[in-house]
Amino acid sequence: MEVGRVQDIASSVFFSNTLPAEFIRPETEQPGITTVKGHTLAVPVIDFTNPDDDSVLRAIDDASRNWGMFQIVNHQIPNEAITHLQAVGKKFFELPPEEKEVYAKPPDSKSVEGYGTKLQKEIDGKKGWVDHLFHIIWPPSAINYNFWPKNPHSYRAANEEYRKHLHGVVEKLFRCLSLGLGLEGHELKELAGGDKLVYLLKINYYPPCPRPDLALGVPAHTDMSAITILVPNEVQGLQAFRDGKWYDVSYIPNALVIHIGDQIEILSNGKYKSVFHRTTVNKEKTRISWPVFLEPPPEFEVGPHPKLIDEENPPKYKTKKYSEYAYCKLNKIPQ
Repeated sequence: MEVGRVQDIASSVFFSNTLPAEFIRPETEQPGITTVKGHTLAVPVIDFTNPDDDSVLRAIDDASRNWGMFQIVNHQIPNEAITHLQAVGKKFFELPPEEKEVYAKPPDSKSVEGYGTKLQKEIDGKKGWVDHLFHIIWPPSAINYNFWPKNPHSYRAANEEYRKHLHGVVEKLFRCLSLGLGLEGHELKELAGGDKLVYLLKINYYPPCPRPDLALGVPAHTDMSAITILVPNEVQGLQAFRDGKWYDVSYIPNALVIHIGDQIEILSNGKYKSVFHRTTVNKEKTRISWPVFLEPPPEFEVGPHPKLIDEENPPKYKTKKYSEYAYCKLNKIPQ
């Protein structure tokens, strides 16, 4: 086992009202101090079935330039598909520890896939209050079913059903972002990986925390993906950094939360912004979220789109293989 699982630690300190020191964030990060109280961010909400395509495009373009995040409603993924995805993921984390450890990320693995706790280099030994499970759900050539739980039995079917409905959302998002930049509708996705674009599912499991004012589920970060499509459970916990302050983000029931990731910021040469966000935890309730990170394949090179750079707009980012970018990001090495 790589480290103590947070789920096990949570059980051992549940009645103590104390938090192990490695989970106590510095005062500059503690949500009890740094969160703006009594105000939630009303991030843009976009109706995907709005018949006015230009209105949808403008809304996505504006949100991606000015917020780096938005929520989409009427996304045409059936509620049952999302509910089933959530149910099987929750059941996996309720299994006995020895059953979950079967899917643990191998210690020498260069991939993030598998069940785990530590994901990236920890600053000053501080840990996030979260366990996770990663596995690729698309394309078929990149899937390793060794990391897909066999219990519950419907786990695979639920993930495949959700993935099937996700394709339409992915295509529409990339098309709108591409057109918003003045490109052809297909161009942005092609330079983010095209048909080899990887859909990496992560389940974040944040057990109840005795001192949620002192801890963070995941510390402040931007996603290294191109786009992140996130399904939360009903427990609030997402926060975004806006105008120099941290705010809770209110969920719209049955919406998908969309994050612009680093690769879209790079491809757009800074026109679209990767959202700076973090997650908080709850004293009484378990928070779970299901982000799907849309990523270039590891050996794929990403840099500013050639049509978006000229003498007046020189490249603001380096062109590099996605695997190199990810390695630097996870190990806190300047890009």
